[in-house]
Amino acid sequence: MRTELYDYDLPPGRIAQYPPRIRRKCRMLVLNRADGSIVHARFEELPHFLARGDLAVFNNTKVIPARLLGRKADTGGKVEVFLLRRVTGRTWEAMVRPGARCRPGMTVDIGGKGELRVAVGERLGEGKRIVELLCPGSVAAALAKHGHTPLPPYIDRADEKADTRDYQTVFARIPGAVASPTAGLHFDRVMLDWLARAGIRRAEITLHVGEGSFRPIRAATVEAHKLEHECFTVSRTAIRRLASAHRAGKRIIAVGTTVARALETVAAAHEAPVADWVDPAHAPRRTSGETDVFIAEPYRFRVIDALLTNFHLPRSSLLVLVSAFAGRERVLAAYAEAVKKNYRFYSYGDCMLML
Repeated sequence: MRTELYDYDLPPGRIAQYPPRIRRKCRMLVLNRADGSIVHARFEELPHFLARGDLAVFNNTKVIPARLLGRKADTGGKVEVFLLRRVTGRTWEAMVRPGARCRPGMTVDIGGKGELRVAVGERLGEGKRIVELLCPGSVAAALAKHGHTPLPPYIDRADEKADTRDYQTVFARIPGAVASPTAGLHFDRVMLDWLARAGIRRAEITLHVGEGSFRPIRAATVEAHKLEHECFTVSRTAIRRLASAHRAGKRIIAVGTTVARALETVAAAHEAPVADWVDPAHAPRRTSGETDVFIAEPYRFRVIDALLTNFHLPRSSLLVLVSAFAGRERVLAAYAEAVKKNYRFYSYGDCMLML
């Protein structure tokens, strides 16, 4: 499949730079996968499109303040360290900029008080480096004090204090992501309570979103693109709730592409129907680890029946995934309608429900 087939025109003014003041007040485009019909709604109307007993699955990963701004200890030159993933202890994979001027053994002082330093290590390729975080106390405390919210590159401003809250879901619990599972950003406590009152059940998985989420597909064909590995966990509790919903004939709604990828990773490693996953003889063999699954057309989804997601970048792996779920032509037609109707795009923007 040619990558150019997943392109579309988006005026720059449609890219949301800030979230709505009240999360649940954003707009929601509802796409019927069967006939391509579209309904324009508000996100707070979500319970009306679901049924009692349906299961909504959330990603409870928590975004860490992964962007570190500092200066070289020897020359004072500016350096940005973007943490990607923990290797072990205080050692991380990171992007260091400017990479050409940062030699192994160099130390970067973050915050100017010596409370957090970064020792730059070996090159890993693709601009990545091994770095070690040096601080007298816990790394988490040092990052909380000196780190910045890792806003995506299409948000054309510096991060602000409010972003530490706004770029985090209200159900975030497990630290490790360097990008937010943005479909979850629309939920607030009021919305979660409304879902519960409507009889919509809930489950949580964890997938630590990496910066690869924002990378456009550079290759001429979709098949040539490779995703970065991301750590995931689907708990036994989630397995039980997934199986119960499936046995009862209820829909499983993935809140975001990260949830879809985690659940489909488990399903791909085990051919038994979801309803049988609680049976010890048919329990999934792989419920945690790393995944680089790249979902593209044609793909048979084994777990999810509906998908709540944001509007994604042109030529991105996320746009390819949602196209595999609802059909490329229908998705791009819905995107064109969203542009026409002045929807707000990307992380802080509006959302799309595919049924």
